[in-house]
Amino acid sequence: MRPVLVALFGVELPAYFAMLATGFALATLIGSRWVRRLGLDGEVVIDLGLAMVVAGVIGSRLLHVIADGYFWDYVHMCTDPSRVAWHITREHCLHESVGGVWDAAARVCHPKEPNCFAWAAFWAGGLTYYGGLIGATGYAVYFLRRERFPFWKAADMAGFAVALGLAWGRMGCFLAGCCFGTVTDHPWSAWFPRYSPASEAQFRAHRLPSEAVAALPVHPTQLYEAAGSLLIAVVGYYLIAPRKRFDGQVFAFFLVSYSVLRVAVEVLRNDDRGGLVGLSTSQLISALIVAGMVPVYRALAARARRDSAAEEHLAVANDAPRAG
Repeated sequence: MRPVLVALFGVELPAYFAMLATGFALATLIGSRWVRRLGLDGEVVIDLGLAMVVAGVIGSRLLHVIADGYFWDYVHMCTDPSRVAWHITREHCLHESVGGVWDAAARVCHPKEPNCFAWAAFWAGGLTYYGGLIGATGYAVYFLRRERFPFWKAADMAGFAVALGLAWGRMGCFLAGCCFGTVTDHPWSAWFPRYSPASEAQFRAHRLPSEAVAALPVHPTQLYEAAGSLLIAVVGYYLIAPRKRFDGQVFAFFLVSYSVLRVAVEVLRNDDRGGLVGLSTSQLISALIVAGMVPVYRALAARARRDSAAEEHLAVANDAPRAG
């Protein structure tokens, strides 16, 4: 775990955002080169990539606030901080990194003062991937229509580029200590230090005497998802894209394969991430994506068949001998 990747001249660079930015930059570069080979304007992809980072961060933060189980905490942070209860030790509560107020009767920590903008502090952690995907996709639809750029060709580019960026982002999660898994004794398990998200969660679950103790070994679910996302990117770029039968096929492959991966990884995750009917928020969204992509895939394939048939009919008509 290394939340701060490097500190230069008193300025700290968070590992998560450094890895996320690196992944997006690499994905944008590869996507730009790919569309140039198709004879399209690669500058559009660069502009789109920069804008999608902003739209993605906004969307991922909003979904975290709404769906990860902290909504009322953010409300009370603004209206009445005494109603916000952080289940940490007294020593941690009073530490300068937290600066809270200790409630001896309830044995919980409260924020010291109101903060009506805590919900917007994305740099403090709390981002959900699917929120980012929804936000970035929504902006991409608007941007590509404005630029008159073929939407489904751009979507196919995103099918492997976003997966590549996500792989880097999940490695950033591992360095930050978030998105950790359940306790395990496998040889490849990960150990996170004291005061990490894992140790705090295990303390609240009464598995540790204090969050000042190193966490029990857990599944490195961040690395599982990083490896799976990298595999999706490789398959999408080298196998699906060269053989695709219609525009949109690579993107459909990415959405469905990532959704299946996410459902599986969520089973092993143990961080707070909201949920309903026994499923996490991400599992529910994954199920909706898979269900929604079935008719979309069929519609795109049917349109490709109609276009191909129309082109063949036109070619035959042009080759037919003319009367007279």
